[in-house]
Amino acid sequence: MTARIELTTPRLTLVAVTLAMIEAELGDRAGLALLLGAEVPAGWPPPLNDENTMRWTRDHLAANPDNGGWGTWYFLLRREGARPLLIGNGGFKGHFVAPGTCEVGYSVMETHQRNGYATEFVAALAEWAFAHPEIDRVVAHTLPELLPSIRVLEKNGFTPAAPLEPEAIMFERRRSP
Repeated sequence: MTARIELTTPRLTLVAVTLAMIEAELGDRAGLALLLGAEVPAGWPPPLNDENTMRWTRDHLAANPDNGGWGTWYFLLRREGARPLLIGNGGFKGHFVAPGTCEVGYSVMETHQRNGYATEFVAALAEWAFAHPEIDRVVAHTLPELLPSIRVLEKNGFTPAAPLEPEAIMFERRRSP
């Protein structure tokens, strides 16, 4: 069993997904809540996540059980007097998408969007990635019409790098000198 990896931001606790967690997410909402020590909302999962993305995550973790945080993370909103609330997920597409480069993605439950949670999440993951000396660039892809997602990246120092395809934009942030 791998050790639980967590990061803390001013309002969130980020938890690296384990194989047990993703298996619970696929079929045992109460089990996922227990493993996270958090409330899982009725509308879970967030946009752009579905059973296919969960299965991909499960298969990736099964093949890479000791990924050390280079996969999916849950983000939990800490609440005074209540259990934390699962409000989003995101993370990395593995350790490297190119030498020295990792890719980050994120999604927040619609009821919690536009509160700065994705910005906080991306900031924490980018800093975590840059704490690894082999990483000198973090990239993210988004769609041109997802203006709030673009703002998340811009607020975190990402700049447009190149069009990935006609319908997607790649942003990048390089390690500070």
